[in-house]
Amino acid sequence: MRKKGEKLMLAKMNDVIKRYGDQMILENLSFTIRKGEILGLLGPNGAGKTTTIHSLCGLLPIDSGEISIFGQKQSIHNRNIRRAIGLVTQEITVCNDLTVVENLRYFGSLYGLKKERLHKSVAEVLAFVGLEEHAKKKPKALSGGMQRRLNIGCALVHKPKLLIMDEPTVGIDPQSRNHILEAVKKIAAAGTTVVYTTHYMEEVQTICDRIIIMDSGKVIAEGTMQELVKRLQHEERVRFVSSDPSPMLQEKIASIAGVKSVVLQGNDYLVTSSSGSGNIHRIMEIAQQHGAVSSFTEERATLEDVFLTLTGKSLRDGGGI
Repeated sequence: MRKKGEKLMLAKMNDVIKRYGDQMILENLSFTIRKGEILGLLGPNGAGKTTTIHSLCGLLPIDSGEISIFGQKQSIHNRNIRRAIGLVTQEITVCNDLTVVENLRYFGSLYGLKKERLHKSVAEVLAFVGLEEHAKKKPKALSGGMQRRLNIGCALVHKPKLLIMDEPTVGIDPQSRNHILEAVKKIAAAGTTVVYTTHYMEEVQTICDRIIIMDSGKVIAEGTMQELVKRLQHEERVRFVSSDPSPMLQEKIASIAGVKSVVLQGNDYLVTSSSGSGNIHRIMEIAQQHGAVSSFTEERATLEDVFLTLTGKSLRDGGGI
């Protein structure tokens, strides 16, 4: 993780509301993006991450509230802001009928690059994403990882001040994933601010300076990884696997004085109690009364634990609306 001091604000969402019909997707959503940081945006399925991203980019009108970027008010009509943003979508959005280099030229021209400036930027991005040897190939001739890298290149060719990456490593091999993560760090080191969403907690821990956790259209926690994990510092955590998991067992453990949460995923229970409550033996006793327990361990809090405690779900349980 890069060392950083206090950074200037690059963008802000203030009390943003967005509905689809009667469904509230973003509910008074407020947060800031600091210049030069890699901001991780996390949330379970339906948290509103994708809607947040589209609103930030000016692709989706909001019902109320305000979004400001680079000191200007964002809207679907503000082309100046949109030209300074790069968006890497979950889907591969390149043109299959064009070669790699033609795709980069095409996307660069859409953002107003011409002649020598366009030629220079295409050459730089081609080298940056490591596709120089594949410049004349069409996307279908590339591996999944290379297609992802081309997708990133098309979002970078106009040299955006803000790069938004929506799950850029979905469905690729570990080598390609590492290549992309290293690229993200280099992009940020060169001065571009990055907003990054993913279902892989290890990616967040590797590259993000600060993390925002969303649920039900709201920010429920934000801070550095250390700050978020520190929230659970005064808690005891035990995990056990039961041969006969049931809501009854979950409710019985939850009723113990001092127990803050009981998260059940499959056969796996994660129980969080107040520090010093002395509940470990009582939890083990109740668990064994309700079936065989194949493992029982005390754990130190991790970022995944913070996410589970706050949302009741694993990060890999799904994307967002």
